[in-house]
Amino acid sequence: MVELLAPVRDEVSFVAAVEAGADAVYLGLGELNMRVRSRGIEPEKLGKIVQKAHRRKVKVYVTLNTIVYDEELERLDQLLAVVKEAKADAVIGWDLAVVQKAKSLGIPIHISTLANISNSQAVRFYENLGIKRLVLARELSLEQIRQIKKNTPLEIEVFGHGALCVSISGRCFLSEHLFGRSANRGDCLQPCRREYIILDKETGDELSLGNHYILSPKDLCTLPILDQLIEAGIDSLKIEGRSRAPEYIQTVVRVYRQAIDAVADGSFNRERVAGWVAEVSKVYNRGFSTGFLMGRPGPQDWNDRYGSRATRRKIHIGKILNYYKKTHIAYLQVESNPLKVGDVIQIHGPTTGIVECTIPQMRNEGQHPISAVEKGLVTFPCQRQVRKNDLVYKVAAAEKGD
Repeated sequence: MVELLAPVRDEVSFVAAVEAGADAVYLGLGELNMRVRSRGIEPEKLGKIVQKAHRRKVKVYVTLNTIVYDEELERLDQLLAVVKEAKADAVIGWDLAVVQKAKSLGIPIHISTLANISNSQAVRFYENLGIKRLVLARELSLEQIRQIKKNTPLEIEVFGHGALCVSISGRCFLSEHLFGRSANRGDCLQPCRREYIILDKETGDELSLGNHYILSPKDLCTLPILDQLIEAGIDSLKIEGRSRAPEYIQTVVRVYRQAIDAVADGSFNRERVAGWVAEVSKVYNRGFSTGFLMGRPGPQDWNDRYGSRATRRKIHIGKILNYYKKTHIAYLQVESNPLKVGDVIQIHGPTTGIVECTIPQMRNEGQHPISAVEKGLVTFPCQRQVRKNDLVYKVAAAEKGD
């Protein structure tokens, strides 16, 4: 069965991804990766993360997928030593220094999509280098992916969901040009997502570019064609999103787990696809497209608005002060927004992951039943174990314009 590969930005999202059904996760160590502005996993914690993953039969891949300069080679050696000692399953990279050094340590290598692998000749080059897996360019069609897989014994990984870049395989220079923050060093400020105006220098007239953000493609979503993508022979389906919140990772991974299993057992159908798309629409998205998989993108594949189209949002409420295992009662400090019986909440924690539940009842400090609270200490039933200092959020419908 095709591997479901999930992004991880921190310990909360790691637990969320594993519990949602990921077969493997990929993460950064804070440096030399394409999401340096995300938290990543601290190098000293990698070993424990790998141990926890392996106990659940989940693989861990470490991203070292940025450009590496001479003055960073010593740090690269240090990070690779951490990867080796932690017994992570592979390194994702494309800089040949990363490839050479990882190979010398016996660490399996997955070539990043930044290498822009788009044809069988390039595949053979990496095959001769002893590479284990290739992450293909995102600009390929289903048929091109099928042909490449047919001609190589290497594992083939493709992106199945998440943000798309206007530049070929994400190798963009706009952020560097405008702000001195390089996308090729994992520090993109995403100016492509903004609306732009054309200026006539001779007359001073300005022209808005209609309803489309011409540098901002919609997000990739392969749910409608997942059966075809799997039939093309891919070995791993990758979810983009190491900068996304834990609930995004949990929701998207859970949905794609269901969809992959449905393809395997023959229950994949259009009706279920519609339900799955509605589920992933609840979390951060810019609208959905199949990218290049079904041919060259058209006007319908570009954004006509700024920001997320998520149908739900989370509102900070407070934190857990204690949890009583025998009675399944959580003790909550309500700090910043009101809470009432019937509200849906999410509880986030590095060991807990994400627990979502509905508040069935509440009691105040005097253990008197209450229906709502502005601020203060309350208890409520929670069947899943949560932990001290876990953060609590209320889940609400997204407001228009969110």
